[in-house]
Order: sequence, then structure tokens, then C-alpha cells
Amino acid sequence: MSSNMYEKELDAVKQALHEAARLCHSVQDRQAMIKGDKSPVTIADFGSQALVCRTLREAFPDDPIIAEEDSTLLRAEEQTDLRNTLGMHLDAVRPGTLLEAALKWIDYGNAEHYSDRFWTLDPIDGTKGFLRGGQYAVALALIEGGKVVVGGLACPNMSDDVFLVAKGLGATHGQHRIQVTEISDVSKARICQSVESGHTALGDIQKVARDLGITSDRVQLDSQAKYAVVASGDADIYMRLPLGNGYVERIWDHAAGALLLSEAGGKVTDCKGNQLDFSRGKRLEHNIGIIATNGIVHDQVVEAVNTLNIHH
Repeated sequence: MSSNMYEKELDAVKQALHEAARLCHSVQDRQAMIKGDKSPVTIADFGSQALVCRTLREAFPDDPIIAEEDSTLLRAEEQTDLRNTLGMHLDAVRPGTLLEAALKWIDYGNAEHYSDRFWTLDPIDGTKGFLRGGQYAVALALIEGGKVVVGGLACPNMSDDVFLVAKGLGATHGQHRIQVTEISDVSKARICQSVESGHTALGDIQKVARDLGITSDRVQLDSQAKYAVVASGDADIYMRLPLGNGYVERIWDHAAGALLLSEAGGKVTDCKGNQLDFSRGKRLEHNIGIIATNGIVHDQVVEAVNTLNIHH
């Protein structure tokens, strides 16, 4: 995957994800703070975002970055210990890091709106998985003209190697090309699903599985690592079905994983079978839920999901 027009972008993604994964590995204090939206955030989230955004800014100074975190919580007067701990972890990866500079790196990711070329980052996708010592991912993707064209996933508790992908060039894990399964009998398919039920209707997934005659054990894990599992052929179907609470999916939760799976031969749409629309800023405003498969069984899964009368 080296001789292509996105060679510089892929090199930056690989470097950024390896650095972020190294920092995440080093964070033993897995205490979470709660943000205004009630979601958890950790030192690793902030450190990962700082490192990735710095690498991107150095390589592509004009590219906006839409990322999940900002430095507001860190800058609070009472967070001295948190800032110092963050500084220690960053210095171990990038010696000589100044804390004020690190806060600025985090805020490089504060772009809000769509542009013709921008990056999107989830510094730790699956923070709850990270907190319990389960699966999580650092997810980074480049979007041009509303299409994901480059992406990468670091899944430190799954592998030391990074998953990399560029549009039209296939998907790799370390030095190896990855490929989805060729299972065509949907009843023999394996479903990959979230451990957490906060953003997906697990009861609806159970109904779909029953309708399709799927009886195999589920592969359960957090984060976009689920896309990597399907892309690598270790599962066949991943569904993220809406709870009906009005939640709209965020682009950083799906951009890298969706391209990875597509380039591994799979297919990703929303619950209605529509392509994911990455041209609306930070949210997938025009999509409802996610269905990701090996491609062969995709239409059958979409058909089964649509019997549920899915809505936001």
C-alpha cells in the first residue's frame, strides 16, 4: 500500500496511531471523569488526541480536524493533578512536551463543520471498554469530498499492529491484507455486537438474529474494533440499531471502520440500506443506525432489520 497518492497520509496515520496506542498502554490509572454530556473521558483520551492532532498538524498544517475531545475540562483550575499526569505520559512518548502546547494540540481537533478535506478522530473509541480492560480503538480517518479516503485503527488490546486502509487499495493489518468471509448462508453468520447497550438496541439485534435463523454465539466487544473483526473475517455481521431516543451517530465512530470493512470486501450502510453520508459535519444526520457485513448477506440483514420499523 506504499506506492499511491495517499502515501504521506498513510505514513502520518500509522505514526499517529502507534504513538497514541503507546500512550494508552502506559495509562494504568483508568479513572474516568464525566463530561457535560454524561459520557466518560480519561487521561488517555486527552493524551491520544494531543499526539494525533500534533502529528496531523505537522504533516498537513491546513487540514481541519473534527475530533471528540477539547481541553476545557483540563484547563479547569482544580485539575492540576490531571494536567500534570497528562504531561508525564506525553513526555514519555514525545520528550520535552510542554503542557500548554499539549492543550493547544488537543484543541487542533475543535473543527465543527464540513469542508472539502478534513480529518476525524476518536482518540479512544470505546472508553468504557478501555476502563474495564476490554477492547477499544484509536480511530482516525481522512474525508475528501464527503467520502472517507484514508483511515486507520489502533486496537491496542487486540494487536500491536495498526489496521490501515486507503480507498481503492484494500485494507491491511500490519503487513497482511485482510478480507471478509465468503459466507453466503446467513443462518451460519456470526454477529459482532457491543458489550454496552447505551447506543444500540440489543433486543432488536436478538429479533433480527432469530428471524435470520442465526444461532451462533455473539462476538462481543466495544469500539470500532468490531469493524476490524468483520473486516478480518472473524465475524460476518455488525449492527448498531437505534434506541429510538433521537441519538444521531457521530462521524468519528464510523469513518475509519467503515472504509476498512469496505476495502476488505464488505459493505456498510445505515439501517435503510443507504450509504453513510459524511458531508454533514460531525454527525451522520441523514443516516439511521449502522449495518456492516461481509457484503454477501447484506441485503438479507437490511431486509430483516426493516421489519422492525426502525427510526431515530
